[in-house]
Amino acid sequence: MKTVNSISGGKTSAYIAAKYPADYNVFALVRTSDISCIYPDKKLRQIVSDKLGGVEFIGTLEDDIIIKTMLDLEQFIGKEISWVTGETFDYVVDNKGGVLPSSYRRFCTTELKLIPIIKWWQKEVKEICEMRIGFRLGEEKRMQTMLDKLVDGYESNKMIVGKSKNGKRNKWKDVVWRKPTFPLIKDRINKLNVENYWIKNPQVKHQPINNCVGCFHQNEILLRKRFDWHPNKLEWFLKQEKKGKGTFKEHITYENIKKHNLQIELSFDDFNECDSGFCGL
Repeated sequence: MKTVNSISGGKTSAYIAAKYPADYNVFALVRTSDISCIYPDKKLRQIVSDKLGGVEFIGTLEDDIIIKTMLDLEQFIGKEISWVTGETFDYVVDNKGGVLPSSYRRFCTTELKLIPIIKWWQKEVKEICEMRIGFRLGEEKRMQTMLDKLVDGYESNKMIVGKSKNGKRNKWKDVVWRKPTFPLIKDRINKLNVENYWIKNPQVKHQPINNCVGCFHQNEILLRKRFDWHPNKLEWFLKQEKKGKGTFKEHITYENIKKHNLQIELSFDDFNECDSGFCGL
């Protein structure tokens, strides 16, 4: 069975890529078409576009450092990382679901992360694979939540497998494609182990929290700080709510979050991964 490391750009999945060599490494990048979020380095924009097979890269709604993190990680492990992407987040908001994604409607993860990886798998792997997921010791509940959705340890998803006889419609089929595994839990690797590894290997720079910077899973205080840290990107999320398709969080708008006055200065260290909103694939 072929092995695949699913890499998010964070320290934990990067640790898996470094310590558990696989047949394939894959990373799904969230893009935006909003010029206000343009990635500032033109040369790197072209490199990313080339990595994505010529797909236009204007910017990302993740922290910009993720671009350098992934390029550095590829050099560090000495093996190619397959970069994939779906439609832009802008397109997904305007054309998918009819409402904004939220913690109850997590179709953004499906559209922006899972579907691009599945399409890559159909083209490159083409057989059931072992896909390593970056859950650490102490995250057994997250692992169990994922395992509960599997059938005999395997995951299937509806995929396009061809065209109808007249060629006008896609043919869909439920396809078994991966067996998720959790090597860090098996080997009892915890957060401290991961942190210490990257302290000893500073060639790869990371942000402590890796996800869309305006992710609705984050608590309001962290989102308020991210208006300071990433004002252009948080304004993107605010603008989406003004389109009248609902709100990202159930009981508060991003506009009200922006208005909140913080009484103390905060850093990433004041939050943990339960606040970060990262999505395990």
